Amino acid sequence: MDATAIAPNPSRSLHRFANPGRFLRLSGRFLAPLAWTGAILTVIGLGWGLFFSPADWQQGDAVRIMYVHVPTAWLASAGYMGLAVCAVFSLVWRHPLADLAAAEIGPVGAGVTALCLATGSLWGKPTWGAWWVWDARLTSMLVLFFLYLGQIALVRAFDDPERGHRAGAILALVGVIDLPIIKFSVDWWNTLHQASTITLTSAPSMYVGMLWPLLISALGFSLGFAAIVTARLRAAVMERRLRGLLMARAQAGA
Repeated sequence: MDATAIAPNPSRSLHRFANPGRFLRLSGRFLAPLAWTGAILTVIGLGWGLFFSPADWQQGDAVRIMYVHVPTAWLASAGYMGLAVCAVFSLVWRHPLADLAAAEIGPVGAGVTALCLATGSLWGKPTWGAWWVWDARLTSMLVLFFLYLGQIALVRAFDDPERGHRAGAILALVGVIDLPIIKFSVDWWNTLHQASTITLTSAPSMYVGMLWPLLISALGFSLGFAAIVTARLRAAVMERRLRGLLMARAQAGA
């Protein structure tokens, strides 16, 4: 028997799970639980953090901005990594849903990054005495916001959608270099931004009464981000299918 006949084909598996009809069926099952779980966890995390967690001994109540700022900062980088993954699937495997997913992740990621920058500015004023400083972490996050805007513009800049998606995918891959800069900027340069308090190599340096609401908020924000992107992607898939049906009807009637 030919070994290739029974060997798994990664490309075929990817396309099987990316079938638009199968995606609509699967996403329809978990979208509502995903959205409700994200909303509930966000309310719990923010309620705990804003009203019941202790104030910081140095920053006072200003530290409560952390429960919005930190999750949005994590999601800004994670969302752009999602763009890069979609770019690889699109350019290498011609994944049927990769381009649509990237087009829907971009605006959500840009909104989250803008919220991160805004809350960082609100946090910076009482902490540093200024709304904005050209700190390495802040500057690299601002660059990430412009990368999101660039990807959004490129995807929609061409009459041929395929060219737009390809240009956006290339920018997403090039822009990935900004992610390690954001992550390690506080270690590489002398910055005003505090170092990470949660790492994979050491125990958190944060009081547990502040850590738990932060983690719950981050999980809630993450599930909410996933739910919004999924809902947008479902709408994009249905819009493409409807457009195809209308074009087929128009051609049949011509």
